[in-house]
Amino acid sequence: MNAAHLALVKKLRHQLHRHPELSKDEKWTKARLMTFLRDHTGLEIVDRGPWFYARYVAGEDKKKLAFRAEMDALPMAEGIPLPHGSLNPGVSHKCGHDGHAAVLAGLGLELDTLGADANVYLVFQHAEETGEGARVCAALMKEEGIDEVFAFHNMSGMPLHTIGVIEGTAHFASRGMIMRFTGSPTHASQPEHGINPAYAMARIITALPHLSDGKGSQGQVLATVVGISAGSRAFGIAASQGDLLLTIRGEFETELDGFGQAVEDYAGTICKEEGLTVDFSYQEVFPMTANHPRSVQGIRKMARDKGFELMEIQKGFRASEDFGCFLKETRGAIFYIGNGRAYPEIHTTPYDFNDEIIETAVEAFKGLLGG
Repeated sequence: MNAAHLALVKKLRHQLHRHPELSKDEKWTKARLMTFLRDHTGLEIVDRGPWFYARYVAGEDKKKLAFRAEMDALPMAEGIPLPHGSLNPGVSHKCGHDGHAAVLAGLGLELDTLGADANVYLVFQHAEETGEGARVCAALMKEEGIDEVFAFHNMSGMPLHTIGVIEGTAHFASRGMIMRFTGSPTHASQPEHGINPAYAMARIITALPHLSDGKGSQGQVLATVVGISAGSRAFGIAASQGDLLLTIRGEFETELDGFGQAVEDYAGTICKEEGLTVDFSYQEVFPMTANHPRSVQGIRKMARDKGFELMEIQKGFRASEDFGCFLKETRGAIFYIGNGRAYPEIHTTPYDFNDEIIETAVEAFKGLLGG
């Protein structure tokens, strides 16, 4: 990678880190990235509201490749002293999307200088953390007839600069499941005269390990309790309403559908027995991210050609990734670049994107241009 370009990208990454923004509010981040590319490249910039893409045109008869990076941050305080620390209280780039976006801008710099034998679309996506952004951006794949799409994620616990690949399910499908229970109130001294949802909620929670034991399933399913509430701080009134929040996950999307229905059916049976009504709703819905074998082969070839160590990851990650929306529209894959075996994990306070992998990531993307 051009040394001057690398210096520009590191500076950009630190600027993005100082101004983190939550999902669907990435206004400053988007504007800064667009300005950076306009100031330093001749790429065509296409503004799509909450997101944008930059396009390099090689010719009508050339293949079309897309590369995606995320722009949003997390609702976490910085928590560590950094010269480029967050200026937005309670918000920080603890997943490394500042680095991903800066890398994609770096690819734009290299494209503008070196060219490519492909039409290249650099997709700067909003709202990855909530699973909403890719559902919007993925429409570009059909609109423009994209042949293949790639993304990367920084990964702690892997050797520095190593390229990790997974064939098939790379990230589980997941969704936030909300159960809202309604019974009837009564004085706390006469609980038998009301219907309290707390007991039904307890029965459902204790049944979750059995419901998710995976018997008869091809892949793993999992339910995690993320929130419980019932009643209020009124000690003379028995609880009559309650919410149970779960995150349900599945290695395969169809099995997650079946598991979610099994949980709903079980909850419905319990509520009928106890005289409760229950309503179900979902949010933060992430599809399964299923890497295409041909695209994974292209990543393997890129790693060999570039001299990067390659790690074959045998099991998909439980954590979800909305890049799966792109893979429903065209062939592609997400791969991983090692931060170092002892590097702090993402989504934790000690974490900051590792600038040492910027050049690795840009070179990896460049290596996929001819794949």
